Amino acid sequence: MEKIAIVTGASAGLGKEYVKHIIQGGYDVDRIWVIARRAERLAELKELYGDVIVPLPLDLTAHGSDEIIAEKLDAERPDIRILVNNAGFGTLGDFINEDYSQQAKMVDLNCRALTSVTNIALKYMSEKSFVVNTCSIASFAPNPRMTTYCSTKAYVLSFSKSLRFELKSRKINVCAICPGPMDTEFLPVAGIEKGVSKTFDTLPRCNPDKVAGKGLKAASKGKGVYTPGAFFKFYRFVAKILPHSVVMNMSKT
Repeated sequence: MEKIAIVTGASAGLGKEYVKHIIQGGYDVDRIWVIARRAERLAELKELYGDVIVPLPLDLTAHGSDEIIAEKLDAERPDIRILVNNAGFGTLGDFINEDYSQQAKMVDLNCRALTSVTNIALKYMSEKSFVVNTCSIASFAPNPRMTTYCSTKAYVLSFSKSLRFELKSRKINVCAICPGPMDTEFLPVAGIEKGVSKTFDTLPRCNPDKVAGKGLKAASKGKGVYTPGAFFKFYRFVAKILPHSVVMNMSKT
């Protein structure tokens, strides 16, 4: 039985770093199924790493994408050792001014697709395998002007914690990776350019390479939540002890 990892949102940024660290980190997998919309980016990964990469160019918000994954898994019946749910996006702006279709798509990708892919994949996971869900510091408290995004990430954090509890008896771990801002494609897609938000301009940046490497290690060792950096660990603590009305005034974007 072939041992595989699955990485969604694998075409750029943090997703590419997850792929690199799975290959270079000594994880016991034979192939990595990489999922993203941009087929040419996935082809570049295959060119870089060779036959270990199995490209699956899919838009996880498109009707039928779930069935394609389910059918391929049913046909090949691999042993999934690692599932990385990394696909997602956010936008910055007052909710009333945001495009309704983009807000709905954000919920669809960040929540529904992650839930569906996890449910499909778990049937092929066993003891000592693990799930990594890319979350965010935005999950710790509501973030004005990123209302939909922070709400989807709160869902991901809650989903990860609850599922981890359910899967303990099966010895399958689930870890929510909760980084701060990273200089990846996420920021320009979200409309977060320099000067747009004083909060974002002053926040320290997380290194995607370190987030992916240390996040995978944390998940493999059974950790439930990984937050990189002392500053963001402190923010996580503050968000627990202070009323969210106070935290929102501190973190408003």
